[in-house]
Amino acid sequence: MTRSGMRGLRAAALTGTLVLLSSVALADESAIKLGVLEDQSGDFAAATIGKVHAIQLAADEINKAGGIMGRPLELVTYDTQSENTRYQEFMRRVLQRDKVDVVFAGFSSASREAYRPIVDQFNGFAFYNNQYEGGVCDGHMIVTGAVPEQQFSTLIPYMMQTYGKKVYTLAADYNFGQISAEWVRKIVKENGGEMAGEEFIPLGVSQFSQSIQNIQKAKPDFVVTLLVGTAQASYYEQAASANVNLPMASSVNVGQGYEHKRFKPPSLKDMYVTTNYIEEIDSPSSKAFFTKFKTKFPSEPYVNQEAENSYLAVYLYKQMVERAKSTKRDDIRKVIAMGDVCMDAPEGKVCIDPKSQHMSHTIYLAKVGADHSISFPKVWEDIKPYWLGDAGCDLTRKDPMAQYTPSNPPKP
Repeated sequence: MTRSGMRGLRAAALTGTLVLLSSVALADESAIKLGVLEDQSGDFAAATIGKVHAIQLAADEINKAGGIMGRPLELVTYDTQSENTRYQEFMRRVLQRDKVDVVFAGFSSASREAYRPIVDQFNGFAFYNNQYEGGVCDGHMIVTGAVPEQQFSTLIPYMMQTYGKKVYTLAADYNFGQISAEWVRKIVKENGGEMAGEEFIPLGVSQFSQSIQNIQKAKPDFVVTLLVGTAQASYYEQAASANVNLPMASSVNVGQGYEHKRFKPPSLKDMYVTTNYIEEIDSPSSKAFFTKFKTKFPSEPYVNQEAENSYLAVYLYKQMVERAKSTKRDDIRKVIAMGDVCMDAPEGKVCIDPKSQHMSHTIYLAKVGADHSISFPKVWEDIKPYWLGDAGCDLTRKDPMAQYTPSNPPKP
């Protein structure tokens, strides 16, 4: 490498950014530019580095097969460092300076809501490839992650039928945890259950002795854990040390942060998680995906649902562009509105819902054993993201660019 090239890499590293180009046609002016804003360092990095690798894997496969309409994919990647201000800074940069055609961005809901107004302002087009609390009705956004009506409408009734109807929720104190907890309350009530307690824990908190005492006093049948980040994950080993010994239900653990691999058994014993993909799924399509992922990235510690979401999102974007014969958002939205934007993914068949621009999923119920092995007591196929469309979000007709909740649905 030349001295000037080395200086360029050092400068990029100092600013926390690095542009990664796919392996074909590195300087091709006809390239389709895909911005990648993900947390490669900071509190969320364990769950999100795999997303970047999955996008690289898909882009390389597509480029080796001839690109998209003969044009190579070029990845423009920045490390957002688990900081919302970085998302805002880099989103402006990729849309204004780098002139990307599409952006894949964000882990936490707070990061998504930090950058989403910027995407709307500049008429951008973004994929959010994360499980989240649901409710975003925005024509500038495609969501490939699972949402509450896919995860909680399956998980909570199963747990109530199996363990009892008295429920305690521990949730991260920001929009993901608050809205997810609202979904839990709603589904518990609909199924004749009782909320024994509910706590919202600030991000960064790592001590849970008082919460553990509260749970033991309330005596629930199971605990719903909606905790986020490295610090809050301390709860599990603390609860195990205090002999809480209650079943747990979660929409975020295992499938994102692979805690069953990282934590000492039996701290996650009897945790049940609804996820659309984890590497333990023993189907031919899952094993094929896992094998090629590990072949390209042998040091990857775990292939999680966000990695699969991100991988298939690149292929869904390819399909949209080829059907639209255009990278313009308005042209692509016309294709989405027609329906049948689907593919056979590692988890099973997935489709984009035209009204909400969210994705259908196969939902796997993953149970963590005492030795932290994974079993699958139940699988639900083709669970659609029905709530937004039923509640009145229809992006084929209008674009409110808003986020809704069960207590604040779209107005007619």
